[in-house]
Amino acid sequence: MKDDDETVRQAKRTLDRLGEEGGLSATPVMKSAANSVRDHFTAKDADKTDTIEVWGTRIARGLAVVAFVGLVLWMVGQVSL
Repeated sequence: MKDDDETVRQAKRTLDRLGEEGGLSATPVMKSAANSVRDHFTAKDADKTDTIEVWGTRIARGLAVVAFVGLVLWMVGQVSL
């Protein structure tokens, strides 16, 4: 019983210390997600030797974002009426 209490106290101290040092931040996860989105829209996965494929991929993904935003705005307009 005393070992369990000591373990809980030690875990709480460790969590408090990590919280003070900023070790519990989600920043690395957010940076990874942002880098993934950036790589997607800059066509990092396209064949770099084929410039037409790279630019076509970038344009298509950009138009997809524009279409998505337009669809969301249209839907909001429909709901708000």
